[in-house]
Amino acid sequence: MKRLTKTEDILMELFWTHGKLFVKDMVELMPDPKPHFNTVSTQVRTLEMEGFLKHKAYGGSHQYEPAITREEYSRSRLSYIADKYYNKSYLGVVSSLVKDEKLSVDELKALIAELESGK
Repeated sequence: MKRLTKTEDILMELFWTHGKLFVKDMVELMPDPKPHFNTVSTQVRTLEMEGFLKHKAYGGSHQYEPAITREEYSRSRLSYIADKYYNKSYLGVVSSLVKDEKLSVDELKALIAELESGK
């Protein structure tokens, strides 16, 4: 699955947060300065073509909704990173997080304990 651009990520966050949306609703939810309706419409159609969104037609309007969850996208990106940069090793990813002090040894132990207890 491709990586979302910054703008695409903003749009997908709107869908993941609010669910089904028409383009006009999205424009209203966007921060100022608000993009033009046609710009958002083009970006949304691109996201649909790439498999991130799906739509239902209501006359001449389309209501869009996510075709994938935030979690599915996150797992896909993590898998890509593990494959590309860590020789397909999730252990390498976790080791890197510990070495870079993004994840403490205590947090790692707590995670292991949680997994072992079946939570």
